[in-house]
Amino acid sequence: MEQPHPLYDEIGTDYASARHSDPRIARAIREALGDAASVVNVGAGSGSYEPVDLDVTAVEPSAEMIRQRPRSAAPCIKAWAEALPFEDGAFDAALAVLTVHHWADRAQGFREMRRVARKRVVLLTWDPASIDDFWMVVEYLPEVAALDLPRFPTMAAIEEAFPSARVTPVPIPRDCEDGFFGAFWGRPEAYLDPHVRRGISVFRQLPREVTEPALARLEAELSSGAWDERHAALRALPELDIGYRLVVAELG
Repeated sequence: MEQPHPLYDEIGTDYASARHSDPRIARAIREALGDAASVVNVGAGSGSYEPVDLDVTAVEPSAEMIRQRPRSAAPCIKAWAEALPFEDGAFDAALAVLTVHHWADRAQGFREMRRVARKRVVLLTWDPASIDDFWMVVEYLPEVAALDLPRFPTMAAIEEAFPSARVTPVPIPRDCEDGFFGAFWGRPEAYLDPHVRRGISVFRQLPREVTEPALARLEAELSSGAWDERHAALRALPELDIGYRLVVAELG
């Protein structure tokens, strides 16, 4: 299958400087992997959430992202989710963390994960049914809906691909140490930081004529207090469910 040019070769520059594993999310992923001793991390990016106590093999199509992997990270093979270069049942588990929405053929990628995993498949993804749960989308960037709704799998689609799937909400801590799109739900000022935005694909994929006015409105409403009039309670919450989901599918 002919593959498109890797998206993150274009938008992934300086990605690793803005993105880091959050220990609480990492713990949930590690627990989901269970007794797996060997793991293939599909769409591995710069290496976040790869358990250091397991035998991990990373797969990533973007040379830019592979370049940013630290020397201590797991060995990485340049390949695509849709054509994993491994034998059937080569690993105990297959892992994919916030990546399936970037795959060219998600169904084929899921089939490949099932093919190479003996015990289980673990996914961290986002539920598009939660699109109206995040103020940044509802109030400032409604264009995110047109970008993300078609590319994120619904929970029904995941359960169709993995009939044994168990789906668990992953509330995001207010002080989340990672820098994905929803990580700053309780720290709105962070979205005004260009360094933060470099690690969020939404801001690299939407045109500047969309993002710049939205950020200007956010800055103005933070300065005026209008944002806090609507959302002051968020600053006191320890965590919030805005649609991130951990999927665990046991393979028989």
